[in-house]
Amino acid sequence: MKNIKILVLDVDGTLTDGKIYVDDKDNSFKAFNVKDGFALVNWLKLGGEVAILTGKKSNIVERRAKELGIKYVIQGSKNKTQDLKKLLDELDITFENTAYMGDDLNDIGVMKKVGLTACPKDSVAEVLEICDFISNKNGGDAAVREFLEFIMKKNGMWQEVLNKYSNE
Repeated sequence: MKNIKILVLDVDGTLTDGKIYVDDKDNSFKAFNVKDGFALVNWLKLGGEVAILTGKKSNIVERRAKELGIKYVIQGSKNKTQDLKKLLDELDITFENTAYMGDDLNDIGVMKKVGLTACPKDSVAEVLEICDFISNKNGGDAAVREFLEFIMKKNGMWQEVLNKYSNE
């Protein structure tokens, strides 16, 4: 766990519940969990990196990433492994130092390359079979928070988060 430098996240079904709401004026809506956001912000403050890697394109994702301070957002990915490799090379981070959380078949290739894998409990069977960490939560219900807490508790960072908020 101490070797994890970057957390890479799928969006639909991981950071969200996988539903996309569309109204009759061509507006789309996604719901993000603030508990995931809280954990991500604290991970970033303690020196971890976060990247979003998704097959879809959405202004909503860009906006949420900006709100949280996530600098690396790859949208419209047709090959998540290739796209992640490019980013990791730019950041001088290896696949071994990467944690990835996803939920569907298009996440499997990249999951086979990284050092630590996770998924929400409502992921497809093929993803559930290969994950190191299966959240007790569904996508969009703070599954990312649970995974980040797991990593941060294993490497001692969670105590820093607790101390910060206990001493305010």
